[in-house]
Amino acid sequence: MHGPLTSARRLAGIACFTSALIGATPAWSAPDAPIDAMMQLLAERSLVQAPSDSAPASPGLFSRVRERASDMIVVAMNFIGVPYKRGGVSAEGGFDCSGFTRHVFDISLGLVLPRRAEEQANAPGLSSITRSELQPGDLVFFNTMRRAFSHVGIYIGGGRFIHAPRSGAEVRTESMSLAYWAERFNGARRAQVADVSRVNAAEPADGTPAAR
Repeated sequence: MHGPLTSARRLAGIACFTSALIGATPAWSAPDAPIDAMMQLLAERSLVQAPSDSAPASPGLFSRVRERASDMIVVAMNFIGVPYKRGGVSAEGGFDCSGFTRHVFDISLGLVLPRRAEEQANAPGLSSITRSELQPGDLVFFNTMRRAFSHVGIYIGGGRFIHAPRSGAEVRTESMSLAYWAERFNGARRAQVADVSRVNAAEPADGTPAAR
């Protein structure tokens, strides 16, 4: 049976492969195959635009790709395929939207976000940014339940974000240009990684599930 844990482990191999490629130091006098493979994989994940024959990868481009493909994005992509579960906070049990972002921020940055999407939007240590300022790793918020900040995901670059969408779906990436998301986008936040203080927030005492 192909459960969420099996899926997460399978995708861990992809993430490790991506991380290894990103972390490698290219030998520019050597053949371009390793760089092309890395660019192709990241292009498939919509982290960069696919290189063309007329515009091959360059040392400068490789450097920019390394910066954009941050540890957080590699961690987040590792959970593609994990089922949505209302109130879920783990790969084994499933994620809801805010449980997913909280888990990724915790294990990749050591930053503990509040449990609910709207609380994450107002958390100390996060700065408000505009859509035009988005960078990979920023939180993106949407009004999906007729109230502000009722859904959250993580921007991964290339106009796309990764999130746990809804009941019956799985963690996946989507384009922010799709009409549904474009119409409901209502803000973005960026973690001040240089600030070593943690954004502490206990889960609701009554166990009420977070907004999806």
